[in-house]
Amino acid sequence: MERNLTMIALFAALIAALGLVPKFTLAFGVPITAQSLGVMLCGTVLGAKRGFLAVALFILLVAMGLPLLSGGRGGIALFSSPSGGFLIGFPFAAFVTGLVMEKWRGASVGVTAGVASIIGGIIVLYAFGTVGLSIALDKGLVEAALLNTAFVIGDVIKAVIAGALTGALAQARPAALLSRA
Repeated sequence: MERNLTMIALFAALIAALGLVPKFTLAFGVPITAQSLGVMLCGTVLGAKRGFLAVALFILLVAMGLPLLSGGRGGIALFSSPSGGFLIGFPFAAFVTGLVMEKWRGASVGVTAGVASIIGGIIVLYAFGTVGLSIALDKGLVEAALLNTAFVIGDVIKAVIAGALTGALAQARPAALLSRA
């Protein structure tokens, strides 16, 4: 129990710390931040339930006004902004990522973590993000989905990084990979 609480708090802090990484702007002007990498890692390392709780803790702190999001943003108003759907989807993305890690044992840990990050950290997260963007901008779902495609390249790169980091952790410290415990 104590180890679980420690890991949940540690990974919530990891997502906050990844908000300090300067954004990388693609050639066509789309900013990419590192915080969704933290969401992916919550799922791949902690598993479904603990990953969900770590990200939910982070989101609760943001909602309370702590400036933990990239660029020093925080507060309840962010949940009605164009990125609000992504914020709401963060815990669910971590849950699905962790669930795939826990259930799929047919490939190496690194490959499984990469695929899990794509399923949870991109597909599930974009489902929430697209709905939120559609509502916030008063656009149709198809138009909102097309707007979100600009971010896919960066998120695929983050999914590959999550897979590589999780695979390396599995080799270096297998007991630390709670999603496989």
